[in-house]
Amino acid sequence: MSHRTDENDANAPEGPAHSGAFRLRRGRGYHPRGAPGRMPWSRLSSQVGNEGIIAVDYRIAVLSGDGVGPEVTGEAVRVLGALSGRYGHRFDLEDVLIGGVAIDAYGVALRPEDIERARLTDAVLLGAVGGPKWDDPTAKVRPEQGLLGLRKALGLFANLRPVTVFPELVGSSPLRSEIVAGVDILVVRELTGGIYFGRPSRQWRERRGRVAVDTLVYREHEVRRIIELAFELAAGRSGRVASVDKANVLESSRLWRSVAAEVAGAHPDVTMENVLVDAMAMHLMRQPSRYDVIVTENMFGDILTDEASMIAGSIGLLPSASLGATRNRHGGRFGVYEPIHGSAPDIAGQGRANPIGMILSLAMLLRTSLGLDTEASAVEEAVASVVATGRLTGDIAGTSGSPASTSDVGSAVAALVAG
Repeated sequence: MSHRTDENDANAPEGPAHSGAFRLRRGRGYHPRGAPGRMPWSRLSSQVGNEGIIAVDYRIAVLSGDGVGPEVTGEAVRVLGALSGRYGHRFDLEDVLIGGVAIDAYGVALRPEDIERARLTDAVLLGAVGGPKWDDPTAKVRPEQGLLGLRKALGLFANLRPVTVFPELVGSSPLRSEIVAGVDILVVRELTGGIYFGRPSRQWRERRGRVAVDTLVYREHEVRRIIELAFELAAGRSGRVASVDKANVLESSRLWRSVAAEVAGAHPDVTMENVLVDAMAMHLMRQPSRYDVIVTENMFGDILTDEASMIAGSIGLLPSASLGATRNRHGGRFGVYEPIHGSAPDIAGQGRANPIGMILSLAMLLRTSLGLDTEASAVEEAVASVVATGRLTGDIAGTSGSPASTSDVGSAVAALVAG
């Protein structure tokens, strides 16, 4: 199924990120221009695309968010347009407000009805949330509530963060090249339990001053399902799992270690080692190539993945996927896909944000939720080619030439994907 651009469409959005592929209708989605109306979501196309691939209709919720979120998300949408033109798929995109922009528009970080709109899609593409305007930690409504609420409502319990190093960017890492060369790690982080969600969590005053308490709670089923997933993923890689905890101090980690041992006993084809979180923080800087799949609890994973991002040279390079047990109508795991960087309000609107993490998150979405392996590989290969040519944003460009803009990088990837 091919799509043509209606150059006379007065309702088409400004800017290159949507040109030639999609029309944005806030609250109703992005739509291919020139299409004879919105095709029902339950109906699939059986036409054959340009490369002999069966062309199918997919629906994706796009939550651009705040700061640089809309900029990098726009580049992922541009790449989707290139995929649509090459393979004939139709991507019906639902535009949903989340974070600070949702607070400004609705008074909440994510409306319940928008969660339901996201639930009805095949996958979610997310930019970033937050910024100085909404940065009061005492506020009752905060941007991050939208993200946490989305994860909870959609039952997303696992965050997958791959960490790899492009050969051309070995020198961009603050670590020595011989340390980072060949690194290929997958961090599997538990998302629904731990200290971020435990109760009580509050502050109060007593005679000697202020007091605060947070509660770290894990239940066996939460631990078991994330470790089972890690072993499943490791079986398709090199068959090694490092389970990270703090069992020498925390009771919750002793439960974690006990369950991990039980899961390991049921998977003799996968080897497992237990690593204390402080030791893992050191090992990631000293010998990261030693590890394949790392599985850990919520807060430890939050910290370790930000540390691991520097192995690659920039936090802007790395994608992530948050998955649950739910399957979409195509049989893939429903998930939320986002780069691991934040909203970076200091560079928002300047065309300086690195879109590679978002574009690689799109590749993860294509493969994991939509089952489009060929298309995902096309995106990954295009990204690798663009990096190899040195078309890089300022965070990784170094001193060699002028840095490329966000749209320069996105356009280059999309052009290669289009073929």
